[in-house]
Amino acid sequence: MGEAFSIAMSILQSLVVIFVFLLGLAVFAVAIMYVVDVTQTSHTVRRNYPVVGRFRYMFEHMGEFFRQYFFALDREEMPFNRAQRSWAYRAAKGVDNTVAFGSTLNLAPSGTPIFVNCAYPMLEDDVEAPKPQRIGPHARQPYDAPSFFNVSAMSYGALSKPAVLALSKGSKKAGNWLNTGEGGLSEWHLEGGCDIVYQIGTAKYGVRDQNGDLSDDKLRELGDIEQVRMIELKLSQGAKPGKGGILPGAKVTAEISKIRGIPEGEDSISPNRHPDIDSAEDLLDMINRVRDVSGLPVGFKSVVGAYGWLEELFELINERGIESAPDFITVDSGDGGTGAAPMSLIDNVGLPIKESLPLVVDLLNKHGLKDRIKVIASGKLINPSDAAVALCMGADFINSARGFMFALGCIQALQCNKNTCPTGITTHDKRKQRGLVPEDKAERVARYSKTMRKEIGTIAHSCGVPEPHRLKRMHCRIVQDDGRSIALDEIYPETKSAASVRAAV
Repeated sequence: MGEAFSIAMSILQSLVVIFVFLLGLAVFAVAIMYVVDVTQTSHTVRRNYPVVGRFRYMFEHMGEFFRQYFFALDREEMPFNRAQRSWAYRAAKGVDNTVAFGSTLNLAPSGTPIFVNCAYPMLEDDVEAPKPQRIGPHARQPYDAPSFFNVSAMSYGALSKPAVLALSKGSKKAGNWLNTGEGGLSEWHLEGGCDIVYQIGTAKYGVRDQNGDLSDDKLRELGDIEQVRMIELKLSQGAKPGKGGILPGAKVTAEISKIRGIPEGEDSISPNRHPDIDSAEDLLDMINRVRDVSGLPVGFKSVVGAYGWLEELFELINERGIESAPDFITVDSGDGGTGAAPMSLIDNVGLPIKESLPLVVDLLNKHGLKDRIKVIASGKLINPSDAAVALCMGADFINSARGFMFALGCIQALQCNKNTCPTGITTHDKRKQRGLVPEDKAERVARYSKTMRKEIGTIAHSCGVPEPHRLKRMHCRIVQDDGRSIALDEIYPETKSAASVRAAV
């Protein structure tokens, strides 16, 4: 008994000593912070309120996460609110996606889309499966694209290995394509077996020679890869129109360095445009060169701001001949994307998709090119209703990047531009990547893609058309400032080509 008491007292004394030591250490640390705070001149709050003022910066950082989970309402967050994210999560997990007791979406704000349901919607027996659409009829290897909903451009390097692998495997299961982004083609893109759209950015990563110029030899190699089905020239992207891609040096690993042909560990900053494309003539010359050498369909991606250059381009196409046209145009929205960029560009440069998409479609119709050039819409189209509106406006395909990131498990931590992504999607930290299991997330990617197509089809059938490609502007109305809605075809009247007008007369 006495021995046990002595042991207990010894342990207690040790704990007291440890506590006093830690308390002294804490007091010493506070004293050091106090001295540092009152003597530094950079932060007013810390200088006036030493030690305590440090909590301000911690709370400011933590506020992003507290707002998301505790304070923000379901429909008020940006860039994606809780209702939008929750739909994507449920679609990816394959759980019940129905809701009850009415919509939480406020239909009063200007710009809200409302689809006009038909009195006699499509019976199940009359529903049609969307047929593959041919892209690049004049290329040696045209592409019959099976899915109208696909993975938008996200580079390996910006995304982690397990993220790219999950997207590749999931895309194969769902039958949609995967755009490589401007970072080049990795083995992880190919391993899943899906169709690949190879994006050539302004730095020509993956297809450049030792001088950084476009290499015909590497283009031929691309054309020989069975999974690579199309090539996309990136003129600009939604996150940063007028500025090149940015990959922090922390993400430029030895593997990324080899794939892109850039120095390891150094920031990778692409030019703000293709140095060798300075006119409509240059653009068409480049498109035809890449198509002739690779044998693949070739198009370009751009955010639309000024649009006179499109008029000039389409006129030149008709002068040269219909075969000279790009095989597709990807219209990206100006309200940001997955890329790291200055806030000024993300917020205020480039037209949003709801304005730029019908503009491009109408210009194509005006010049008689809509049947020749497919239109791909990209930009915050992560839910069925948003994508269906784009189809009503004239898009042939929908691309989504952040929707598929949510399918991978993204929690909108807003750390994509750092190497600290907590879900392992946009980081090369092996510890954080461990949480992203490609085999599991591939299933979620596939379910998300299939559910998007299914529910877009449900909207189409409600409007009385057998499949999503039959949606027209008359099937959607847009709420105006006075609370009333106007049909989309009244806001953006369908433009007819000069040839069709002459034929009608």
